[in-house]
Amino acid sequence: MNYQDGNDGAYTAYRCQSCYEAGIPMRNLFRTICCLCLVVCALHPAPAQSYAIGADVSFLAKCEQDGVVFKENGQPRDVLAVLREHHYNWVRLRIFHDPSASADKLPNDLNYTIALANRAKALGFNLLLDLHYSDSWADPGQQPTPAAWSKLKHKQLVEQVFAYTRDTIAAFAEAGVMPQMVQVGNEITHGMLWPDGKLPDNWDNFADLLNAGIHGVEAGRGSHPKPRIMIHIERSGDYDAAVWFFDNLIAHHVPFDVMGLSYYPFWHGNIAKLRGNLHDLALRYRHPIIVVEAAYNWTPGGEAAKEADFPESPEGQKAFLIAVDAAVRAIPNALGQGVFWWEPAAEGGLRGRSFFDNEGNVLPVMSTFDTPRTH
Repeated sequence: MNYQDGNDGAYTAYRCQSCYEAGIPMRNLFRTICCLCLVVCALHPAPAQSYAIGADVSFLAKCEQDGVVFKENGQPRDVLAVLREHHYNWVRLRIFHDPSASADKLPNDLNYTIALANRAKALGFNLLLDLHYSDSWADPGQQPTPAAWSKLKHKQLVEQVFAYTRDTIAAFAEAGVMPQMVQVGNEITHGMLWPDGKLPDNWDNFADLLNAGIHGVEAGRGSHPKPRIMIHIERSGDYDAAVWFFDNLIAHHVPFDVMGLSYYPFWHGNIAKLRGNLHDLALRYRHPIIVVEAAYNWTPGGEAAKEADFPESPEGQKAFLIAVDAAVRAIPNALGQGVFWWEPAAEGGLRGRSFFDNEGNVLPVMSTFDTPRTH
């Protein structure tokens, strides 16, 4: 099912893609037509390309700069080319406000990210841009305000979020790599830009900040097609927490197109919890859902004891991805719209969850989508 903004800011539901493209909302006059369209769509599923098979490759260029070599069949390969050959069609790239201001000195600034986006576009990937609104990691345990904004009052912070988002999106557009989807915040179950937008105490402030980012995307896109807006939380196995978040978000009039969830079984529970939560969230909100972060070890890392369904082995890693993908495709009404692996090309401590072994050789998980899968 698709959603379109109505004149009052609410979402108007459309029964199927065919009706949406024809501009026909569900009114009594067209009820029969739309029901027929639903039958046709069920008999003829959307092309596989409409389902996101994605990878967050934000560390890829840094790995290459550090001399890491990734191989397939014993030969050095460009990871992006390998992913594309194995039917991946989206990349996700994170961006920090000013990573040079953080002790971590992570590489993901504007120039680095645009350069990676250009490489991905040249190979035909769609782009999901992940705006952290921080100088370093933003996640459920930390949502630090960028150093340059740290002394701003709420109104000034809202203005900066809008201007920064607008200018970032405009820079991507000017570089010819306009994102098809934008994440406004990263794993924001507990808010963003702490302390101003920290939840549960500051819902009004948080909503102002999110809306500023969403409006900034619109202001920066110019004449380019409007990117879909993703709201990303990590509660993939916790229905009550997800409902608390999204009910409040909707009550505060924050518009969005896609629900994004992280799924790491060592934090979020087993596959059964994931499947149940995705199913129930789809029925409650009727929004498209993407598991936008998922990863699992191919080598023992001590995580398998924490509610995992699979051994920490190359075969277990592939079985994990197959199961996550199946859970997403099982979401009712074709609202399951994709899955992204977090950092398939990594080094150091993250290498145990990557698509390459310690010698840089590709692992079995890379072939997960070689056989076409359907809803």
